[in-house]
Amino acid sequence: MHSGTELINHYFPGLTEKQLEQFEKLLPLYKEWNEKINVISRKDIDQLYERHALHSLGIAKVVSFASGASVIDVGTGGGFPGIPLAIFFPEVKFHLVDSIGKKIMVVNEIASSLNLKNVTAEHGRVEDIKQKFDFAVSRAVAPLSEMVSWLRSMIRTGDKSSMHNGMFFLKGGELTTEIRESKKQVMIFALSNFFDEEFFTEKKVLYLGM
Repeated sequence: MHSGTELINHYFPGLTEKQLEQFEKLLPLYKEWNEKINVISRKDIDQLYERHALHSLGIAKVVSFASGASVIDVGTGGGFPGIPLAIFFPEVKFHLVDSIGKKIMVVNEIASSLNLKNVTAEHGRVEDIKQKFDFAVSRAVAPLSEMVSWLRSMIRTGDKSSMHNGMFFLKGGELTTEIRESKKQVMIFALSNFFDEEFFTEKKVLYLGM
């Protein structure tokens, strides 16, 4: 049984002291902010490292973003998967978007407290964003077909990272119908192949290339 940052370090050995310090600060920061604005379910806050940080880093088990790449996190909520990924990939630019302003305020405060220079946050609807990105990431925000229709025009083509530019979605449960309805070729990575905890039994990373 690993606690907090030990859990992260167990699956991602070789993190720098600065990264470990940033991960260490996640729990007290989220506990403090969650008292004011509920961005993480109360029952989940004590499992922050497993159910939020490590879950977010499942994407880092599948892809290594190139230095200088840009990533949009759609429907980031309290900053997942964007903030853990921004700690893990300090040379990659992350733009975190959510339609709820209070959540974006928390994201900005936490990014500032962690001194994450590679994070920007925006209150708004993803459909209104005009910028282009190399990748999109998201955690179970909407069905795949909707996500693809929102995002395909904002992902530029390219292959500087370990996988072609595209979209990564953290999803769980039965996905056959959703994948079929997306009418796209989807690569599926089971997180149970990377993480031993029971929480990850049915959790997956889905990848759609451009």
